[in-house]
Amino acid sequence: MTQALLQLKGVRAGYGDAVVLNDISLEVADKSSLAVLGRNGVGKSTLLLTIMGFTRMTRGQIHWHGEDITHVAPFRRARGGIGWVAQEREIFPSLTVEENLTVTARPGHWTLERIYDLLPRMKERRGNKGNQLSGGEQQMLALGRALLTNPSLLLLDEPFEGLAPIIVEELAAAIRRMLAEQGTAFILVEQHAQMALALTENAVVLERGDIVHRARSDDLWKDHATLDRLIGLKVAEAH
Repeated sequence: MTQALLQLKGVRAGYGDAVVLNDISLEVADKSSLAVLGRNGVGKSTLLLTIMGFTRMTRGQIHWHGEDITHVAPFRRARGGIGWVAQEREIFPSLTVEENLTVTARPGHWTLERIYDLLPRMKERRGNKGNQLSGGEQQMLALGRALLTNPSLLLLDEPFEGLAPIIVEELAAAIRRMLAEQGTAFILVEQHAQMALALTENAVVLERGDIVHRARSDDLWKDHATLDRLIGLKVAEAH
């Protein structure tokens, strides 16, 4: 049996005394993809923050390549191969695009040249400061910077939020190509169910801090009743 790349076992986590995730267990295999869906405020972003080590865990374990990293610092998790594209993007506003990309780069498949090929807008803007980019360009920069750490697993927190449709398509194309070219495993938190399910193999739905549904992504997209019940996506909206 192949060992899971990432495994969460009975994880309970939150902030201070507030519990957001109740009893989360899931596995992510190497080169696989997982969509995390749910209504606002159910713990989707908290799940990614917990994987990175930024929340307070009061129960459960997180295993990475079979090793317990429950109490490992976030920077060590990043060095160990977990990449993170935060919802806030967290780019350096006073650094150029190229400086943002290379400041945390690590050796591996993804090089600056490959990122410029994957995200041509970044090559065009390579001399611009981070604060001179549009929201969509900042999101591309955040994705490129994360890939340049050459992670085994990439955490994407609502990468399409608030972006123009053309930018959403460019980012989605980049993610598809990332999968085809390198097969980097990723977990995608996203409000747009159709996009999330189209980009991933498997999906879970969160409700009040618990996983209440697991399915293949293509099967869940066809299950209109479940989508409506759990995330409020009507059949009419799904077509």
